[in-house]
Formats: sequence, C-alpha cells, structure tokens
Amino acid sequence: MKKLAIIVHSGYGHTQFFAKHVLEGAKNIQGVTTDLLTIEEATQKMAQLGSYDGFIFGSPTYMGSVSGPFKTFMDTTGGIWQKQEWKDKFAAGFTVSGSPSGDKQTTLITLIVFAAQHGMLWIGNSIFPETYLGVKAEDAANRLGSYLGAMAQAGQDAPEKSFVSGDLKTAKLFGERVAKVLAAKG
Repeated sequence: MKKLAIIVHSGYGHTQFFAKHVLEGAKNIQGVTTDLLTIEEATQKMAQLGSYDGFIFGSPTYMGSVSGPFKTFMDTTGGIWQKQEWKDKFAAGFTVSGSPSGDKQTTLITLIVFAAQHGMLWIGNSIFPETYLGVKAEDAANRLGSYLGAMAQAGQDAPEKSFVSGDLKTAKLFGERVAKVLAAKG
C-alpha cells in the first residue's frame, strides 16, 4: 500500500475546500492511502512525513507566490533536504487564487523548485482542457489550461459557493492522476 499526503495551507478556506476534492479523487484509486494534512499538522509531524511515498502540495497564491505559512513549512524541511530523505518520492501541486491568473503559475513553479531541491519526481497535470472539446468553461476540467499542476479560481463567497464545477472536477481528476502514478510505482 502506497501512502500519499496532501499538505495544504488555506488562509480563508478556499484552498482547503479544493484540497478535499483532490483527496476525494485520490481515494478513488486502490492501493493508495491518502491523508489530508494542514500545514500546521504537517509541521508538527515532520519526522513522520518520511513514511509517505508522495506528496501533493497545495497553497493559495498570495502576492504571486506561495503563502507565507507554506513558505515557512518549506523552510523547515532543511534537515530533511540535508539527509535527502524525500529523494525519489513523488510530488505534485495545486493552487487557488481569486482571479483567473493571479500569477498562479509562479506558485506552481515555486512548488516544483522546492520538490526538485529535495530530489523529488514531479507529476504534472495531464488533464486536457475540456473547453477545446466544446464544454462550457464553467463545467470544463482544466479550464485554466495548467499543465504544471492544478489551478483553480475561487470567488469571494464562502468556499462551497466560490468554485465553478469545472474547477472541482479538475481537483478530483488531478487527485486521481497523482494517486494512479503513485500506485503504479513498483
């Protein structure tokens, strides 16, 4: 049985809500157990994170990058980096912002560099943007066209009212993809 951790920071609840849909997708794959950890929980369990075979990192995009708490988490992994404890583990990532762009790509690149410095293997988003298949944008998976990881746009309402159905569909499919890759790892 492979172990996958979704590690997420969410300032206002939107990124956590998206993460729950990523988790739902990952749980559809047999042979993988998945835990959803807040950034605070992950920081407190730093020593136990080595037992996971892969990670999905989730951060809101604040001011064009990961949130401050997520960056602090990244910085606390220095000892893990020195020992190369996460080398050859799988990693993937997602981000949420209030605008269609919000410079979300920079957040994903920050997560990719973080994973690369740990020697991890990055899993991108392989979901074809369904808008090209004629699906209405609000219902289309990967409507924002991101291949580095999953992206979503959240409105200003409560999290459960802030997402279009296509972004939540993207979350589930993304969770399934990462879990499938992890399950296939020998």
